[in-house]
Amino acid sequence: MRVLAIDPAIRNTGYALLEGDHSTQKVLDFGVISIPKKIPQSGALAAIHSGIANLIKKWEPDETAVEGIIYVQSHRTAITMGAARAASLIAAAEMGLKVFEYAPRKVKQVVTGNGSADKQQVAFMTRALLGLTELPPHDAADALAIGIAHLTSGDPLKAAILKRQEV
Repeated sequence: MRVLAIDPAIRNTGYALLEGDHSTQKVLDFGVISIPKKIPQSGALAAIHSGIANLIKKWEPDETAVEGIIYVQSHRTAITMGAARAASLIAAAEMGLKVFEYAPRKVKQVVTGNGSADKQQVAFMTRALLGLTELPPHDAADALAIGIAHLTSGDPLKAAILKRQEV
């Protein structure tokens, strides 16, 4: 199975393309769609949508996995994050892909063994688990972790931790 995993954010949307199953995962591509602050939010959302659509056209994933909604104290931050998430979800939906979401704490628990792991720990473990030669950027590492969680959700031990939910 080939999966496009997305860690949506308005300025730095992490993405990862992985192939495999619950026992082996291979990285095809990963990175960050970075949007300069000088570009207004509407332009950033269009760029996220376009970037995700281009990745889907290039790599032809079977499914998409995205980080679930997280609790934030700022309403403005929540709205902005939701908009970035929507731009990603719309791109996937337009291409006919099923989209699954995973809670950030559950992804961290699957990848690091600790649901409260920090970004550095997630980056370190994604590097180790996937055999990467260097630490991925934090946003890309989060997307890689989401991809690992999605592909390993078929493992009964991991499935007990994850709540695979189609969006």
